[in-house]
Amino acid sequence: MNTVSIVGVGLIGGSFALALRQAGFAGRIIGVSSPRTIAAALERGVIDEALPLAPAAAAADLIYLAQPIEQILCTLETLDRHLRPGTLVTDAGSTKRAIVGHAAHHIRRGEFVGGHPMAGKESRGVEQAEAGLFRGRPYVLSSRNAVLESWIERIGARLVILDATEHDRLVALTSHLPQLISTALASQITPEAAQVAGPAALDLTRLALSPYEIWRDIFATNADAIEGALGAFIARLEALRAALRSPEMQREFDRAAVAAAALRNLRDPPGPS
Repeated sequence: MNTVSIVGVGLIGGSFALALRQAGFAGRIIGVSSPRTIAAALERGVIDEALPLAPAAAAADLIYLAQPIEQILCTLETLDRHLRPGTLVTDAGSTKRAIVGHAAHHIRRGEFVGGHPMAGKESRGVEQAEAGLFRGRPYVLSSRNAVLESWIERIGARLVILDATEHDRLVALTSHLPQLISTALASQITPEAAQVAGPAALDLTRLALSPYEIWRDIFATNADAIEGALGAFIARLEALRAALRSPEMQREFDRAAVAAAALRNLRDPPGPS
């Protein structure tokens, strides 16, 4: 792999470029993005040069689509005509069924592998990009590809292989539902309540700072799975309300503590004793 073209050099695309460099990639990194973003990316050394989509795609061995979901879908519709045969195309979109289905219909000359790095920040833009953003985080691929898998492991991410439908079902629970919970809680906290808000309120409302422009496409392409996760969560809240004055609440807390500890051990496994 000698040339990588990153379409959408923002937080994720820029971080992928920096992570590749840190992991030893010595080839050329081309950026495709808005003029303001390109200027910032060049100034920071995130990319080596900027090109329009067509020549950037024609030059690339790997194309990394790090745009919002709807823009990824639009790019896939025109990308294939510019590809050299066998070019590897991947994306960083937060939902996978729509993107993988679109790629299956439109990408013929290249090979498409859906991707989703489970990493990010509330702040966007290439100015926030960092080489270590993916380190220790799950990085989902929708199918196998030895070259891409090797680089994902080299940038320090934890590789997970999931088909698109299962990915969307699981991230509805672990990513999309937490966003909605945070949004709902933040909107419930009145100015009077804010006067006594402590770390718990700050931690649980952190995701409410995320811009809606990112989430609009996620809700549009994963509504069914999100509705299912919301329904199950509402049922769990009702169960907690019913148990509020009973000994069953102790068991609810115990079960939740075990699950929370297991989640943390999976993300940050303990070192050797």
